[in-house]
This record gives sequence, structure tokens and C-alpha cells, in this order.
Amino acid sequence: MFTATWVGGAYIESTAEIVYLPSKGLLWVQAPLGFALSLAIGGFFFVNPMRSKNYMTVMDPLQETYGNVMGTLLFIPPLLGEVFWFAAILASLGATMRVILDIGGSLAITISACTVILYTLQGGLYSVAYTDVIQMVFITLSLWICIPFALVNSATESIYYTATHQSYQDPWIGKIEKHYLGRWLDDFFYLVLGSIPWQTYFQRVLSAASTGQARLISYLSGLGCFAMAIPSVLIGAVAASTDWNQTSYGLPSPFERGESAMILPLVLQHLCPAYISITGLGAIAAAAMSSADSALLSTGSMFAHNIYRKILRKKASETEVLWAMRTSMLVFGAGAAGLAFYSSSVYDLWFLSGELVYALLFPQLCCALFAPSTNTYGSAAGFLVGLLLRLLAGEPALSIPPVILYPACSLVNGTYSQLFPFKTFTMLLTLGTILAISYLAKALFQRNLLPRSWDVCNIMGGTSILIPLQQVEKQECFPTTALEEKHN
Repeated sequence: MFTATWVGGAYIESTAEIVYLPSKGLLWVQAPLGFALSLAIGGFFFVNPMRSKNYMTVMDPLQETYGNVMGTLLFIPPLLGEVFWFAAILASLGATMRVILDIGGSLAITISACTVILYTLQGGLYSVAYTDVIQMVFITLSLWICIPFALVNSATESIYYTATHQSYQDPWIGKIEKHYLGRWLDDFFYLVLGSIPWQTYFQRVLSAASTGQARLISYLSGLGCFAMAIPSVLIGAVAASTDWNQTSYGLPSPFERGESAMILPLVLQHLCPAYISITGLGAIAAAAMSSADSALLSTGSMFAHNIYRKILRKKASETEVLWAMRTSMLVFGAGAAGLAFYSSSVYDLWFLSGELVYALLFPQLCCALFAPSTNTYGSAAGFLVGLLLRLLAGEPALSIPPVILYPACSLVNGTYSQLFPFKTFTMLLTLGTILAISYLAKALFQRNLLPRSWDVCNIMGGTSILIPLQQVEKQECFPTTALEEKHN
């Protein structure tokens, strides 16, 4: 099920962290509802178009509509996203083991990376599917076993009372202030729509036995994502209701020490018996593994099918493509493991690459599936506009100052904060650019306002100024047709 892919170590730990943070609270926990809606939308709108044309990866409709050159450019954001996601998962697992087992994070990262790479290389999608079932059962049982011990600890006040009353910190239910509403909505739409154009989702959708089964699994997995957040929410509420001075952790609190990101393993360590803590650690490890293997497999399959087979070696045999996938998985996995040692920057890069997937890839995929009249000129213009707008908006976590100051942009402690929903604005502008430039380009050539010899991407089906007529079918700028696929 998709639930195991979405419910990773970062998912369950960040959910607990947001509930615990005095400045956030439960109302800022958007991932459970966002992922549930994302899977529902994906199942309702995207499953049938993808399966009806027998696509193998999320990049197939993009290459078919816009050609191999644009397909290669559009491959970069999801590639970076998957690699940084894998690295972030490994970093999360290493930090958790360091807290509870007091072992080196580097050792934990190395062992985890080797385990995931080896069993994914051996079994492919089958190993991912089977281990996901085991991991989901283990995650569910382990976290629910820990919760009663944390709730009844003498240092913890009733979470029902602290939800709306201030005790050791502000109520953990949280609040959304009016001037933060734009950011809240922006983050929510990013989670809902930006979670769709990932190969980790479509590799399950496209491998299901039927379209109906793919849709059903998608809907059920959405409910599973929502349900799997409940233990993390309760643990975050417990942390916000705890007098840490009465625990072995002592004062200052995790928030004051800057250790809020590790609140879930800290609760397990200081509010639960030792043998229960180990059980909880197993849940975090299982969650990390369930997401890491999917990210690794999706990266390798996209590279082997869309880059190696369609561009580098068009006549490659199935065995050669398989080895290309295994080699790329090994390279990407090793690279992600190396990045995991720089955990803080990895998380920031992961978020940025995910935003690029939302701003660039989602509108491209929508146009390729639902507006087939769009063309390579519109795709290239949309890619350029979306990329520039997102980068010019800045990224405080990476110390990138904004060039574009959107409405309600504020300066806090020397850092600009964009409160305007600029991510969604960028995505919509990218979508509009693709549609508008595609229509404009086609109209200019159809009305002979531009000579057909300038049509270097051959959207009108004529000859290009760059190549002779007999070589038109081999020009990588041109969309790949079904005939060419059969010939290759």
C-alpha cells in the first residue's frame, strides 16, 4: 500500500514535533489530511489516464508530449527530490538511534543504507511491497504499545486539559493567526497537489492488477495515512503536557534546548520503560525503511526507463536496462547516504526540491494528461518561468535572500519571511504559461506569422531548420510517437 511509502520516519517524527511546538500545535499538522486528499485526488483523476496508455513511469507522458529534451529537464527535480528524501530518511533514523541507543549516527546511517539498497536490488518492487506490509504492522503495534506508558507517566498532565489550557506551555491544539493564513493554505495545497507527481506513487498505481484496484488502494491508503498520524499526535500532546523537570531529561525543556525535532524518541526514552523505548525505536526504523526503499526504486526505474532506454541506449535489451536500473540505484543510494551526514541541509534541500516538483512538474503533468494540445514551446516557457519565480522567492533555510518580495513579506531577525502563498501562485503561473505559450506558438506558425522553418521542435509536423527531413524522427527535441516506440 501507498501508506507505507508516505508514512516514513520523517512523517511520524515531524507530526509529533509540530504538535509539541508552542508556536504551532495540532492545527498546523497538515500532512495527514493533505496526503489523504492527495491520494484521493490521484486515484480519482490520474489513475485512469496513466493506466489507459500503459505508461511505466510518471515521466512517460511528459516525454511523449514534450520530447526527450524537455523530459530530461523535467527529470531533474524529482530525481533530486527522491535522493534528498532518501538522505533525509536516513538522517532521521540515525538521529533517533543516537538518542535512544547511544550509538553513532554515522554507523546507523551506514547500516540502514546498506540494508535498504541490498534488499531493494534483490527483489525490486516485490521486496518493497512485501516489506511494506510487515513494516506497517510493526509501526502500528509498536507506537500504540508505547502510548499508554507515556500517558500515565506521573510527570505528564492530562492531555485533554492541556489541549485548551496553558500548563507547562501553550495549549497543544494550537492556533492559526490571521496573517499566517496565506502560508497555511500554501503549505496545504503544496502537500495535496505536490504529492501527486512522484514516481513513488505511480509505480504502485501502474503495477496494480486493474484500474479499479489501483483506485481502491489509493483511497484506502489515504485513510491509512490519516490514521497513522494519530499515535504521533498523541505523543506530541504528551510532550507538551509534561513537566520535564520530573523526568531524567531535566530542564531546560527540549524546546528550549533546540531538540524539538527529536521529541518523539525523547518521549520514548524518558517517559516509557527501557524495553518499550526499544519497541518504539523499531517503529521509527520500520517507518524509515518503508519510505526509503520506495524512493530508491522509483529513482532507479525512472533513470533506466526514461533516460537510459529512451535517450542513451534506445536499442538496449531488457537485461541491459535492468542492470542500468540496479547500477543507478546503487549510485543514488550511496550518494544519498553520503548526504545524510549533513542532515540539516539535506532536509532543507529536500523541501526545496519538493517545491520545485510542485511548481514545475505538477502543471506539466496536468497539461500532458488533460491538455494534449500543449507543446514543447509552452513546456519550456513554463519550466523557465516556474524555476525563476521559485528561486527568486528565496529560501531562508538555505540563506537564499528573496529577490521578489511578495505582499505581506516580513523581515524577522534579519530574515525575510514570505507569508503570501507564493508556491501555489508559482504553480498556477507555470500552468498558465504552458497553456498560453503553447497556443501562441501554434497560432503563429499556423497563420504563417512565423516561418515553418523556425519550428525547431516540429510542433506543426514539418521540417526543421536544424536537420534534414529524413532525420526528423530522430531529433530529440521532438515528442516521441508511438510509431517511434515500436520501431525502437
